[in-house]
Amino acid sequence: MHKLASDSLAAAFLHAAHVVAQVLAGRSLAEGAVASVPAAVRPAVQDHVFQCLRRYGRGDFALARLLDRPLTDETVRALLLVALTRLEIRPDTAHTVVDQAVQAAATLAQGRCKGLVNGVLRNFLRQQPALLAAMVDQPAEWCHPGWWVERLRAAYPETWRAIVAAGNAAPPMALRINRRCGDRDRWLAESGLGGRPWGSDGVLLDRPVPVDKLPGFAAGEVSVQDPGAQRAAAILDPAPGSRVLDACAAPGGKTAHLLESADLDLLALDVKASRCRRIDETLTRLGLRAEVTVADCRRPEDWWDGRPFDAILADVPCTASGVVRRHPDAKWLRRDDDVASFARTQAAILRGLWRLLKPEGKLLYATCSLFPEENAGQIASFLGRTPDARRCHEEQLLPDDEHDGFYYCLLEKIR
Repeated sequence: MHKLASDSLAAAFLHAAHVVAQVLAGRSLAEGAVASVPAAVRPAVQDHVFQCLRRYGRGDFALARLLDRPLTDETVRALLLVALTRLEIRPDTAHTVVDQAVQAAATLAQGRCKGLVNGVLRNFLRQQPALLAAMVDQPAEWCHPGWWVERLRAAYPETWRAIVAAGNAAPPMALRINRRCGDRDRWLAESGLGGRPWGSDGVLLDRPVPVDKLPGFAAGEVSVQDPGAQRAAAILDPAPGSRVLDACAAPGGKTAHLLESADLDLLALDVKASRCRRIDETLTRLGLRAEVTVADCRRPEDWWDGRPFDAILADVPCTASGVVRRHPDAKWLRRDDDVASFARTQAAILRGLWRLLKPEGKLLYATCSLFPEENAGQIASFLGRTPDARRCHEEQLLPDDEHDGFYYCLLEKIR
């Protein structure tokens, strides 16, 4: 069996192909496929995987025209997709890319696919201008599923192209300075990383860096959090001493930001024990305390002690259509009918939580979605059936070069 040097581009291609094949078979990246890759090559493999999935529609379009018949070996197909992406991104390295992809292919299917991989990639280079021309105004050009693009076009007729472009780009790296133990200006000055302030606690870095290279991270001085996500604590803004519920809290970033901002009696819930452990880990690193409970927020009768809350954060499950540049697998794992499915779950969460809120209390409904059915449409339906609810604030953030896409609506319970 052909053996690859562990630090070679061919080895990175091969690892990336295995991960991409798992995603195309229905496995989310959140399930840890990249984490199983050897640590020495993990950053390079993750880069190949993310680039491939962000641009998957283009590679899929090209393969459909370059192959005489569909491939039955999904890993070989994934290897071709990874290599095609690299050829588009780094055309100056075409010879090396083809050579290394063929070497990776030698380890698959007893080496029988070497000629196929070589031929497909060389044909792509010859036919690339025609293939690119054929992609114009097709879903492949936008690197999103067709149904997804149609929903964006209907909701954002003036800006959908910019939204799609942002979804295909690499995201910015943003941080949140823990105001309890750090000073943002001092951290910026002393870190030497380069960046600028954003919002009350945020920093936008000039370029991404590994988390373990962030000064003060282990000591809890700084966390990685998108600026759009940092809006939650600022909008809910519970008073010191408030009894607060974070109803869908994992992995704990918004929980921590609330606790960094004020002394609170905070209960954090998540439906899975593994996700609650992540909340605990986040709070421990930051030196914060909250009650963390494994529970389904839709069923208060299973966990609520009867004491109403002053403030509730409902960061509900959603399609994550506003954060696909960070989770590019979501574009290809989601289906059109998932939007309605998530909307039903969101409605159930709102119904379950509303009765737990004190009169004059506030509930912040939050998603990282761009689809109106999960956002303004959801809130309109809730207000229509909830006479003691009043909308105080609403904002839809669209993804751009500073932040991801988020929706927030602050609701008040009328006496």
